[in-house]
Amino acid sequence: MIIGGGPAGYEAALVAVELGAQVSLVDRDGVGGMCVLADCVPSKTFIATSEAMTSYAHADRVGVTTTGEVSAVVSEVNARVKALAIAQSGDITRRLAKEGVQVVPGVARLRTPSWVEVTGEGGTQLLEADVVLLATGAHPRVVAGAEPDGERILNWRQLYDLPELPEHLVVVGSGVTGAEFANAYLSMGSRVTLVSSRERVLPGEDSDAAELLQTVFERRGMDIRRGRAAGVSRSDDGVCVTLTDGTTVQGSHCLMTVGSVPNTDGLGLEQVGVRLCDGGFVEVDRVSRTSVPGIYAAGDCTGVLMLASVAAMQGRIAMWHALGEAVAPLRLGTVSANVFTDPQVASVGVTQQQVETGAVAANAVTLPLATNARAKMQGITDGFVKFFCRPGSGTVLGGVVVAPTASELIMPISLAVQHGLTVDQIAHTFAIYPSLSGSVTEAARQLMLHG
Repeated sequence: MIIGGGPAGYEAALVAVELGAQVSLVDRDGVGGMCVLADCVPSKTFIATSEAMTSYAHADRVGVTTTGEVSAVVSEVNARVKALAIAQSGDITRRLAKEGVQVVPGVARLRTPSWVEVTGEGGTQLLEADVVLLATGAHPRVVAGAEPDGERILNWRQLYDLPELPEHLVVVGSGVTGAEFANAYLSMGSRVTLVSSRERVLPGEDSDAAELLQTVFERRGMDIRRGRAAGVSRSDDGVCVTLTDGTTVQGSHCLMTVGSVPNTDGLGLEQVGVRLCDGGFVEVDRVSRTSVPGIYAAGDCTGVLMLASVAAMQGRIAMWHALGEAVAPLRLGTVSANVFTDPQVASVGVTQQQVETGAVAANAVTLPLATNARAKMQGITDGFVKFFCRPGSGTVLGGVVVAPTASELIMPISLAVQHGLTVDQIAHTFAIYPSLSGSVTEAARQLMLHG
């Protein structure tokens, strides 16, 4: 019995049926979960439009002159976002049906570790399961005094119902979600003010990457304010964001991106003894077990690392373990992550902070993309490739890529981290010339020679 149809749930279901289990998946929001229907898939679809706008804005770098105004038709953009999300959900639904997964629409609650109560349109039924996987996800955090109304004060799931582009969007929160949407709306023509409670944007990312991105944001006209939001009020035609120091920021709309809260209330977890940790997240070990035998948990409801790729892997690991397959515990040190701004910021493995504090001994090299021939051809001026390796052996420990296609360029570094490759091996691998990936092999060569 899998509770939740997001990446953790549907990937776990596919593994379980492949291993011969009878699988029921209880789905409340729609197959694909909020990841597909309201979060990751819609946001990256929306960002794809902003990337197209950015390419027009930078066309003069490669000798292309655009005549007339280039603008996005918001109604068409939002319709495309919603249609693609529904289509993706449909693809997953058909795949599950083809593989023999029984999808049960409804809301689940644990009555015992092996009995699940499911309430749907047809009433309530009690289902027995040998193994239960909790994959219920999370929802946007609400700050008292800044409750979203879906019109002027918004969370990121409400953006796609806006009838027109915000004239002046105030984004509260400078983490990944805040930075991505601030960048997207700026590229699409909105005036954007980003309210950051930290010294810099993307406080959880590589400091060099975050500083570069902040410089790019400000160069393109984004107003970045330091402070913490105390409340948001609205009028008929705008919003006023009040900071804790008493200053205010006026705008037409406000987007709240202040984190997520796990969907663990109402599941009966306390009743059956499933232990929760701070913030209401389900406590799990590295093979996705909870404190109750036979009950596993995966995805955002665990708070381990709130990425779709991690959720999916947690779900797979849970099923491999529960159904007796050999399985390696989750290794967070091999997880690659990407921030879909322009330029993108991708990272994997050890961090600059770990190296600087002495937590990890590593040699490092940073190679600006401005020296790359392909980058020059494409008019790319912002970005870099950074490598970390173990002194002596040269084993790749991690890396950071800041580039328009960082989400693709991080892959060879991720492979190196996952499989313990050395900078020598990367350096001796052919890269296309000219290509941005050539900077990956060149950085490895520099580290091999001088590290």
